Amino acid sequence: MKKYPFEALFEEITRNTDRYVDAVFSCLESEFLVMPKGEGFVEYPTFERGYEALKTATTAFSHFDSQQVLPAIVATPLSLVVLRTMLGFTPPEWGYVTTQRTGVSVTQGFVRTLDRKIRMSPETPLNVNGTTGERLKALVETACSMLTEGMPSGANDQLHRLNKADTRSGLDSIKNIAAMGAPYSMLLYERFLGRPFAGHRDSVSELVGDSLESAIEDVLSRAGISYRKTKRAERIEGFDQTPDFIIPSEFNPQVVIEAKITEDDGTARDKVTRIQHLGELSLAGRSLDNPKYEVIACIGGRGFGVRREDMKKMILATRGKVFTLKTLEQLVAHTNLKNFKTR
Repeated sequence: MKKYPFEALFEEITRNTDRYVDAVFSCLESEFLVMPKGEGFVEYPTFERGYEALKTATTAFSHFDSQQVLPAIVATPLSLVVLRTMLGFTPPEWGYVTTQRTGVSVTQGFVRTLDRKIRMSPETPLNVNGTTGERLKALVETACSMLTEGMPSGANDQLHRLNKADTRSGLDSIKNIAAMGAPYSMLLYERFLGRPFAGHRDSVSELVGDSLESAIEDVLSRAGISYRKTKRAERIEGFDQTPDFIIPSEFNPQVVIEAKITEDDGTARDKVTRIQHLGELSLAGRSLDNPKYEVIACIGGRGFGVRREDMKKMILATRGKVFTLKTLEQLVAHTNLKNFKTR
């Protein structure tokens, strides 16, 4: 009996699917302990410079006056990221609250672009002219007033976003935390609510998937195989769910590849459903022995190793063509991609 499902006949797979599930599970690797830094990653010394500039402008966080804070942010832009971190908001959330409180339209696109610009060039002073200056001023005024006010009173069955150790009671909370450091139990509790490195993990999620897609591109290129790599949310005629790769092109699809790395079993289940649907599309009006195109799944991460039934569905939907980073070098030899090999 062959070791991997892509080496076996479909009849062998259907007779002993569990064995092939074990084979795929055995070569799945998890990358959740490490993340790519990506462009715009802020190292701690840089973040600390922004923190110290904000601390100085607020007289050790005892007085949040936007007229004092704004010049500090213009000169040391990372202070704006520090200010947002104190609020505990994402850039779009900050923009939304600012618009509601000040009447100045701070769009999601503007605040995201501003945040990224600062992270990419933290030493470059900000432009405060025109609309940019007006929006920046509104952001700072909103943050200063919210941090000064602290958490408003509310129902006990709701958790306010300012109900944090450093912002609960306004300036008193911030001064106490800055002066003595947060109690470790409170630090752990807030980390529990927010997930370690959550913001960074979200910002580099596409880079994590790119590592697998880049590996697939490398395999195809070395074999001299023509392929079309699709873009996120791109629409391709004939596919209501666009695959990641189409070989040789979308005008004559003979092989399609879905690629996904996930550490979450819920996301993995969604991907399995997507692959099943591609398998169904390939058989529309065709027999099992004569599909429109071959469907291949290239996967990674512990999310795919949680539910056995989902892996069974994927193996059956692809007729065994399931590959991981460990088996990617066998991608061409064991699929119809070999028919397009020129090297």
